[in-house]
Amino acid sequence: MNKFDHLDEEETLNGYTKIDRYNQDKIDDIARHYAAILPQLGEDPSREGLLKTPERVAKALQFLTQGYDMDPATILKSAMFKEDYSQMVVVKDIEIFSMCEHHMLPFFGKAHIAYIPNGHIVGLSKLPRVVDAFARRLQVQERLTNEIRDCIQETLNPVGVAVVIECKHLCMAMRGVQKQNSVTTTSAFTGEFEEDKTRAEFLRLITASLD
Repeated sequence: MNKFDHLDEEETLNGYTKIDRYNQDKIDDIARHYAAILPQLGEDPSREGLLKTPERVAKALQFLTQGYDMDPATILKSAMFKEDYSQMVVVKDIEIFSMCEHHMLPFFGKAHIAYIPNGHIVGLSKLPRVVDAFARRLQVQERLTNEIRDCIQETLNPVGVAVVIECKHLCMAMRGVQKQNSVTTTSAFTGEFEEDKTRAEFLRLITASLD
């Protein structure tokens, strides 16, 4: 059975159609666990505002972890093109939303990706999709950065890959040290981007404004 074997649609007043795909058996199983957790938190799961909360949380978790059912390499291969272009390709400010595997709290921010083609380029929309495929899992930012880098390097075989991720972590902001303005930056490089000159050009491009 496919994870997303049911389709639920809901239209809002402005014409937007919300589509959720989910596996009902898994939703029911996860929801039962959350219904049991609520009383342990001091809540009454039978009160009106919480009646559908276990199911809503279960659906949200299935959406937020849908990356487990995605193959990032296949995403890239679906839009690879032969092209005689050998300069840096940069896609910056890619929004990231993920879940910390230690506390299952969100972390979010931006990813900046560059690669230098070696005979093949990839459709630009595929790089953000690869980011989502890895981010929609239980993660740590360090591993997420390396996974994106390695997938692009192994699939496209470019001259080099650069990935920089900047995120805020709610596990730091809401609990623990409770530092709301802290930003964590991670980076990973291969090939030409391990050279100071090329890496410096990439860092200049992702911090530059077009205004």
